[in-house]
This record gives sequence, structure tokens and C-alpha cells, in this order.
Amino acid sequence: MGAILQAVGIGMLVMLVGTIPRNIMFAANLRHQPSVPWAVPMTAVYLWAFWWYLKGGGPPDSTSEIRRTSLRANRLSGRIWAWALLAGGLSLVALVLALRVANRMVVLPQQQIPDLSNVPVFTMWSLLLMGTPVAGLVEEAAFRGYMQGPIERRYGLAVAILITGTMFAVAHLDFTLILWPYYVAVAAIYGTVTYLTNSVWPAVVLHTSGNIYSNSNLLLYGQAEWQASSDGAQLVWATGADAVFVRLAVTLLVVTSGAVWAHIKLARVARETLNPRVASAV
Repeated sequence: MGAILQAVGIGMLVMLVGTIPRNIMFAANLRHQPSVPWAVPMTAVYLWAFWWYLKGGGPPDSTSEIRRTSLRANRLSGRIWAWALLAGGLSLVALVLALRVANRMVVLPQQQIPDLSNVPVFTMWSLLLMGTPVAGLVEEAAFRGYMQGPIERRYGLAVAILITGTMFAVAHLDFTLILWPYYVAVAAIYGTVTYLTNSVWPAVVLHTSGNIYSNSNLLLYGQAEWQASSDGAQLVWATGADAVFVRLAVTLLVVTSGAVWAHIKLARVARETLNPRVASAV
């Protein structure tokens, strides 16, 4: 239990140190000179310094190696990159489809965005595009690197995913209990790819891409693209298993099967090219 608490504590600290300065700079930009996205270059410089330190740069020298190995920012071959992105990408598509199916069965919470009507379009999109890699790098370093790694090595991948998924949910202030399985599923997608490749880089790319997609939908349409109306009129219990619902369910099954196949291929490639820990695990 002590190892879990330590991993959770360090992971959450990494997340806070990585995100709070970004939030402060973005909020200040929206209040002062919002016509110019001056927070973007400042955030980029801070993100570089943050990542450099997690990779082992800076004092104290006694913690340099443990910081580097805890981050898990290991280089990968092109073959592993291809299978990792395919496996993770199909999993993300399956997750969106699963949310669409779930939203036909229960009423999911509506995602709300603040009133941004007074923010210039250029600034709004600049902050969005800067915020997504910040989330990808910081959250993957925190949850899949510093938090998942120690738990995974001591208690196994399943326990690590449950814990990191729960903490990932807690870290999102709009969390409600009904969305807990969603956050655990996200942790499973990024956590499994990280485990098989022993690197956070594929998860960083997947996380950043997923955030660009979801945040763009929120800004363009005011809600996530998988959300239906909140009045329950489209629930399958009221409409029956109509053609739209059946197509969603069948597509979900096909995409999920493809994701499983891609993960099997990724595991085989990892077994052939990575260290014995991965080979023996798959």
C-alpha cells in the first residue's frame, strides 16, 4: 500500500506542477491582451523545461537517473510506432463508439464549455492547440510514467490501470461517478500501449490527438460529438433497437475486434524487439 500511495502522490504532484502554470498563463492571457495569444510561447518554454527536468536534467544529480527511468520516454522503432498508433487509435475509436451506444442506453452528463464569445477566434484556437500537447505530455508523464510504472511492476498492469484511471477521473474536476468506467477505459488504452512498448511516447501522441478531436468538437458544436440530447428522448428503451443503434453496436464490435488484433500484433512486435520483461509478459 505504501508503494501505491507513493506512486499516486508523486504522479499527482507531477500533474499539478505541469498543469497549474499553464492554467495561470492561459487565464492571464484571457484577461490581459486577449487579442494576442502571448501565453502560447511562454507555455511552450515552460513545457520544455518541465520535460527536460523529468528526463533527468537539472539538480539534484542524485535523482537524475530515477527521474529519467520513471518518465519512460524511451525511443521506439518505426515498426513498434506503427502498431502502437494503430492499436491505440482503433481503441479510441471503439471508445467513442461505446460512448455513443451508452448514450442511447443511459443519459450521460453533458459537457459544458465556458462562454468564450468575447475571446478572439485566433487566440481561442491558439490556446486550444497549445493546451492539447501540454495535456498529452504532462498527463502521460504523470499517470503512465511516474504513477503507473511503480504500481505496474509491483502489482501488475490491471491494478495499475484501475488506480491510474481512478486518479485520472479525480483529476478532472467535472468527474461524476457514471463516467468512472470511461476514465478507466482511457487509462486502459494509454496504459496498455505504454506497457507493451515500455514508452509513454505513443500514449502522448494518442492523448494529444484525442484531445484535439474532442476539444474541437466542443468548440465547434458546443458538445462532444457522441452526446445526444439530455431529455432522454433518444434512449433505446423508448425507441427500441432502431437501425441507427444496431449499426452503432455492430460497428463497435468490428472496431473492437480490430483493436484486439492490433494489440496482439503490437505485443508480438514488442516481444521480438524490446527487453525480456515485455517478451515474458506477452
